[in-house]
Amino acid sequence: MSPSSFHRYVALGDSFTEGYGDPDPDRPNGLRGWADRVAEVLGSRQDARGEDFGYANLAIRGRKMDAVLAEQLGPALALEPDLVTVYAGANDILRPRVDLDALVARYDAALGDLAATGARLLVFTAFDPGGSATYKMLRGRFALYNELVRESADRHGADIVDFWRLREYRDWRLWDDDRMHMGPAGHQRMAIEVLDVLGVEHDLQPLSLRELTVLARREQLREHAAWVRTSAAPWVHRRLTGRSSGDTVEPRHPTLGRVVAPERQPSI
Repeated sequence: MSPSSFHRYVALGDSFTEGYGDPDPDRPNGLRGWADRVAEVLGSRQDARGEDFGYANLAIRGRKMDAVLAEQLGPALALEPDLVTVYAGANDILRPRVDLDALVARYDAALGDLAATGARLLVFTAFDPGGSATYKMLRGRFALYNELVRESADRHGADIVDFWRLREYRDWRLWDDDRMHMGPAGHQRMAIEVLDVLGVEHDLQPLSLRELTVLARREQLREHAAWVRTSAAPWVHRRLTGRSSGDTVEPRHPTLGRVVAPERQPSI
């Protein structure tokens, strides 16, 4: 499908697609994210042609694979999209035990349903945690998941953003302070990659990164302790109690609509 013909874009997934880590108080759930940034570009292109465009984002933070498929696949199909992006599975990989073959088999079936509609389908691999002291022990899981996803993408003719190979994400300035989600610069970089993979012309540029600060050992320990207290410990507590950060969260854009880039918003 030609990039110029995208009229109905639907995004599915978890916090990655919801836009967590990219705050915008004027948007639903107080977030913007890479999917909004992509939709802004697609919408502006259709505006220039005098054509309609709609965007829905069904993603909810904390959702595991089965919840994403159970809650979002049906509504996505009902919206009759001509472009779908989907990323799911990261929250499963981080659990103590996971059957990756069975997990991606269920994912593959859902991708088959989406591909059968004729929509342009784009999926993602997971990032490479090799540079993370926290997640690098799970690197083998991430690598296996990614290879299974690549096979599924090939089988269904889906485009793929190979997050694993985007080495600039080894720079923690692209990430939120919680070290789990991309920050604004990371979401902007991901939007650029998605548009490039789709072959959509755009003028997005990487955001400026803050200067690197070399911390003394004591400051590093203090910063790490703050991260454990504010991010890691609450995450572990939710897992132990069977709760999710998305338990009370609704989809940001449940129906097809428009989003406008901040610099293009009309003044009031």
